[in-house]
Amino acid sequence: MAASEAVLQVVCGSSSYDFHNVTSNKSKGFNTRKRSSVHVQAQISSRPFRASKGKHVFHGTNKLESLVCNCKRVESVNGDTNNNHEGAQSKLDKIQNSGSLDEIVTDSTQRGEAMGLDVAVKHNNGGFTSKDKLHIDGLSRDSLNKVSENSIEDEAWDLLRSSIVYYCNNPIGTIAANDPSSTVILNYDQVFIRDFVPSGIACLLKGEYDIVRNFILHTLQLQSWEKTMDCHSPGQGLMPASFKVRTILLDGDDAATEDVLDPDFGEAAIGRVAPVDSGLWWIILLRAYGKCTGDLSVQERVDVQTGIKMILKLCLADGFDMFPTLLVTDGSCMIDRRMGIHGHPLEIQALFYSALLCAREMLTPEDGSADLIRALNNRLVALSFHIREYYWIDMRKVNEIYRYKTEEYSYDAVNKFNIYPEQIPPWLVEFMPSKGGYLIGNLQPAHMDFRFFSLGNLWSIVSSLATAEQSHAILDLIEAKWAELVADMPFKICYPALDGQEWRIITGSDPKNTPWSYHNGGSWPTLLWQLTVACIKMNRADIASKAVQVAERRISKDKWPEYYDTKRARFIGKQARLFQTWSIAGYLVAKQLLANPDAAKFLTNEEDSELINALSCMISANPRRRKRGRKKQSFIV
Repeated sequence: MAASEAVLQVVCGSSSYDFHNVTSNKSKGFNTRKRSSVHVQAQISSRPFRASKGKHVFHGTNKLESLVCNCKRVESVNGDTNNNHEGAQSKLDKIQNSGSLDEIVTDSTQRGEAMGLDVAVKHNNGGFTSKDKLHIDGLSRDSLNKVSENSIEDEAWDLLRSSIVYYCNNPIGTIAANDPSSTVILNYDQVFIRDFVPSGIACLLKGEYDIVRNFILHTLQLQSWEKTMDCHSPGQGLMPASFKVRTILLDGDDAATEDVLDPDFGEAAIGRVAPVDSGLWWIILLRAYGKCTGDLSVQERVDVQTGIKMILKLCLADGFDMFPTLLVTDGSCMIDRRMGIHGHPLEIQALFYSALLCAREMLTPEDGSADLIRALNNRLVALSFHIREYYWIDMRKVNEIYRYKTEEYSYDAVNKFNIYPEQIPPWLVEFMPSKGGYLIGNLQPAHMDFRFFSLGNLWSIVSSLATAEQSHAILDLIEAKWAELVADMPFKICYPALDGQEWRIITGSDPKNTPWSYHNGGSWPTLLWQLTVACIKMNRADIASKAVQVAERRISKDKWPEYYDTKRARFIGKQARLFQTWSIAGYLVAKQLLANPDAAKFLTNEEDSELINALSCMISANPRRRKRGRKKQSFIV
């Protein structure tokens, strides 16, 4: 079976399966339209972008290559896709949930033989043997479990293929969700930059590079357009949160159509929040593409280099803030609703740090970028020191905060941010294990958000924002608090949930972010891939493997939900979309990396010696660590 064989080929750079041919086959739910002229249009404010007669008119600053082309339009037919979902689900349910081996042995034998497994065969006397030797019950169950796991992967690949969006007859991304039972689409039929990252990585690991390359270049061209809301435009370099490929009829020809890319920079989003993390994820994916494929020509292009610099200049711009962390508003990342993360949330800082390292690695040396690289290096040193020193808590640090003196006015203050010991929440004392620790969710004057935010902590490990000792401590905490953070479905987006008066004040009584639901303590299967990368980097892949096994018990039967509710993730989310693409892709990436751990290296960042030396100087100059009587040193970053 071709799909089963392809699942086994997970070595980075290998290509053993025709990803595009499968998606374009009518039996997979796709058909083609008449050849038509295609171009890009930005429907932003009242100034659309349109190309005609091979020329582009840009309202931004960059003159980029033309996207005018002739192509066939390829679209998904929901009916056929729905049938594929139901067919794959029914086969999986048959294997996983049948109470009798008699009912499943024929199907499992055929699938096992196709994958080269030694499958048990039933005899008339009721016993089971393999083709060549007698099988004991344990081995028979192992074989069936292996068939079940591969069936889940086969289904996941089919669902991922059915979510692909085409532009100019080329794959350009994956939609957020392909739920046939949903009557309210909202923006789940769009391609989100943050949502596509696990899909793109899954394709890279499978050797399918074109979709990632197309995504990188097309989203780059969306960056240069003018963004306006209520007569105000944000800074240059902002990447869209998402885009949609729209098909419209050509004037004067009812049979011909044209495709239009329609981006959303936050002006249509719920809450109207600009996506800060989109540009950071774009840089991380660009670097992953070059590392995995060996094709550095994309990142060396002039327009790509310009795009990287525009994002960096936007992030490194001077402001009023005294901290090296990036100041953002609420809802500007994966948690895109009001959840009290405004200020300096850990998730943004971890992605910011990772993007800075990736950008430094990809920027081509030239005279015009010397100042930018210098500012980048200075920010890396200051940011890593700030997060490691002030965001980190463990039992020792909690006890130190408990004994803080307040209202200290001096350069040598220990309680620099004037944190009141009364802010320590009662749950923290019970949650903090004796062995382990984590990076807090946010830090501002007189305020520490002690909640555990999973993505920020996991990506701090991946990017080396956390030290090696801190990284191991984070994984120690995850193991110690498995029942709280994993339970029946990995992984809690944050812990604990806001409830009562705190929920009403911080979320504004958000009916979607009720306690232990959605962003407020919900469990998100897509976080499996970040967990896997972090665990593999620290040589503790067994933690990720255990989490994947937990997910496999029900994620396919539950039809790949977006998130789960309740404290132990017992329920499918009350408003969760089914067949959520990044839940599917997150599982696939985790499985691929566990099968080929070396491939995780193109996603991780390692510290360099210069950064470590600079950090040592800053730590030695820190008044908290300086020995009494030692002469004060000055250090300029």
